[in-house]
Amino acid sequence: MSERTSQSGGGEAEGAFALRGRDVRNIGLRARDAILALITRQGLQAGDKLPSEADLTRLFAISRPSVREALRLLEQDGLLRTEHGRGRYLSAAATLHVERPITSYESITSLLRQTGYKPQTKLLSIAEAPAGKDIATLLRCSAKTPIVRTERLQLHRGQLLVYCVEVVPRQCLPATLINADFERSLNDLLERSGNRPRLSSASVSSVRTPPAIARTANLPADQPWLLITELCFTEQGKPVIYAQDYHRGDAFSFNFSRR
Repeated sequence: MSERTSQSGGGEAEGAFALRGRDVRNIGLRARDAILALITRQGLQAGDKLPSEADLTRLFAISRPSVREALRLLEQDGLLRTEHGRGRYLSAAATLHVERPITSYESITSLLRQTGYKPQTKLLSIAEAPAGKDIATLLRCSAKTPIVRTERLQLHRGQLLVYCVEVVPRQCLPATLINADFERSLNDLLERSGNRPRLSSASVSSVRTPPAIARTANLPADQPWLLITELCFTEQGKPVIYAQDYHRGDAFSFNFSRR
């Protein structure tokens, strides 16, 4: 087995910088991502040994419990394996990276920006109504629970890229809302009431142009789209968004890894 280990000396690390700034996620999640960045930066391979908890604590200037939480998350994802008395080692999954991974949760706004677009959100419709049986089952609420349903477009320089249909329990949103709130990031809006999504369960299918968009945007009815149907959860496991996001097939591609 390889015993090559990440080096952690030499002053303040790049990883420590990654834990500063305006990132609102908890420190365990941020430390997890910083460890993944460290793995990439130092070119560690499957079977290489990770720095000790003490080394990571010094490297990122955070508490030992936060480091342990980050390591627990990595082990939970199958990226690390522990050999008692020896340390933690990288699995093959930890060194497998794909560009634009569909397995990584991120908002559509963030996805578009990282793909090189300058997204603009246009609100098509917004309505509040009881959840109904089907939506209540998905969002684990009563059929009478008020929900907010929106239709939104994500555009770049006037070009339609994504058509979004999203359903959110009204109680998960701030008490006071205006339509303009929905022309910004929905994740950030949920953050205001402490309900920001952190992960999701999703399926992907190939569809033709949604009829509502064929009419609104004057697009061909037979144009290919990628439909991502997604149920988004907070870190505590509470469902907060049910979304059907239609991505233009000529503007997007996604990749994934399997383990």
